[in-house]
Amino acid sequence: MTVHPSLQPAIDAWTHSIEAVAELVKPLAERDWNRPTDCPGWSVRDVVSHIIGVESEMLGEPRPIHTLPRDLYHVTDEFSRYIEVQVDVRRCHTALEMTSELELTVIRRSRQLRGETRSPRAPVRWPLGSGPEQTLEQALTTRAFDVWVHEQDLRRALGVPGNLDSPGALIARDVLVAALPRVVAGRAGAPAGSAVVVDVHGPVEFLRTVRVDAAGRGSVDSSVSLGPAVTLTTDWETYTLLACGRVRPEAVDGRLSVEGDPELAAAILREFAVTP
Repeated sequence: MTVHPSLQPAIDAWTHSIEAVAELVKPLAERDWNRPTDCPGWSVRDVVSHIIGVESEMLGEPRPIHTLPRDLYHVTDEFSRYIEVQVDVRRCHTALEMTSELELTVIRRSRQLRGETRSPRAPVRWPLGSGPEQTLEQALTTRAFDVWVHEQDLRRALGVPGNLDSPGALIARDVLVAALPRVVAGRAGAPAGSAVVVDVHGPVEFLRTVRVDAAGRGSVDSSVSLGPAVTLTTDWETYTLLACGRVRPEAVDGRLSVEGDPELAAAILREFAVTP
């Protein structure tokens, strides 16, 4: 166990999800590694490659020297180009090579995390080598969130549902709820003095109210709002699909209930995705 208890929830959630990923892909036939996922342009192999690549960088491994093909339509900016290098370099790897590298990476990262002595507030660049600094605690939370989201990508692609209420799911809930004020007040431009309610049911249940103050700043709490401008009701899996940009709102219309101002609701749903 790490010497800093505040890091343990994220480490435990990461461990649970990445071990679940390893178990999911271990028995796969070669053809199953090519199944498409909800991540644009990415197969099962590509999602696992992404997980391996980021964890390798967290271990301090050097990035591959690799030139990307010019025809990757889903690579649209510097961030996606950065991420894609670790993915594209493994597109020729066999099932055995993938599972072996994943297993070794999990062992090494688990050992590293068990021996972590840095302060939770220690600065970490994210992703490694680019972007703004985060604290170590934020970086580990991001890893737990990212691996759980990709575990779910793999489960949907392989038709093996599960772990919607795992420790990683609870980390994901907290990360996504924390982004709601930015979505509602910032991106969607909800008017000052308004409130928007998000009601989620299923394996992970919560009700949150986003309130916009007189200056247009948003905050989120768990109290009930009387007469909200918009109420969005859906199940946990659909919420994650929308918030992680895996589907457009019109694709899950039958699993989403919207009450209140239709224009504001449409603006919120249009800006609902918070992952890159």
